[in-house]
Amino acid sequence: MSIVPLDGAMARAQQVTISDDALTVDLRDGRTIIVPLTWYPRLVHGTPQERHHWRFIGDGIGIHWPDLDEDIKVDHLLSGKASNESQTSLQRWLRQRTIPARAEPPKEPS
Repeated sequence: MSIVPLDGAMARAQQVTISDDALTVDLRDGRTIIVPLTWYPRLVHGTPQERHHWRFIGDGIGIHWPDLDEDIKVDHLLSGKASNESQTSLQRWLRQRTIPARAEPPKEPS
């Protein structure tokens, strides 16, 4: 007897794009998942630089944002699971958070 894996069991991310209001993840099998950024409050509170500083976990089974201490599994995206972080935890993180200074734009040559 063979067992068919769940929809997300073999799904792997290959690209991540973040706008002001959505997280878009392109999968290796050709699917694209778009979810509201509000599902992940740490991403909402992150700077654009922090949001764009991500890496894949386990050959694309998840995505990690080191500056925001956020991890999202592809199978959670596929099943429609938003962050389950409690408000207490989020508020504690926000109080402890230090927002990095914006990088100065490069100076024009004289």
